[in-house]
Amino acid sequence: MSEHAPYDREETRGERLDRNFDEQLQEARIAQAGVQILFGFLLTLPFQQRFETLTDFQRKIYLGTLLASAVAVVLFTAPVAVHRVLFRQGLKDFIVAYTSKLASVGLVALALSVVGGLVLVLDVLIAHTLAMWVGGAVAALTVVLWYLVPAARKRRVAPPEKPES
Repeated sequence: MSEHAPYDREETRGERLDRNFDEQLQEARIAQAGVQILFGFLLTLPFQQRFETLTDFQRKIYLGTLLASAVAVVLFTAPVAVHRVLFRQGLKDFIVAYTSKLASVGLVALALSVVGGLVLVLDVLIAHTLAMWVGGAVAALTVVLWYLVPAARKRRVAPPEKPES
């Protein structure tokens, strides 16, 4: 097998769907922990005395970040709810495809949450312009590492053959 060839697996379609769903749940667990901690932290900020000193811009960044993290929490917990509702309905192919899309959108919401939280804190601590530049750099790094590198690698690998049904 060449370096670029897809992995050969001796598994049925059902086994592949089960494995894919298990892998998606593992991915969600990793992202979920971080986004839940960030969301919890953001929920406490308005109750801090210094929150009242935020500028209008900082409050807008806070609100956007809070909403993005709430959306990320919902999207990363959705696979559990979907699985629970559709359990033993013979719809694992739908569950895997649907929850994969939810996770992809969840990663966008998570990226917005991380960058927004960073910009908010840096805008309070240092100069506004520097906060924006650092936030932009982290956003660019996220796009490169989370999307561009994997997408470039994906283009170099032949798509796996679809098994006959």
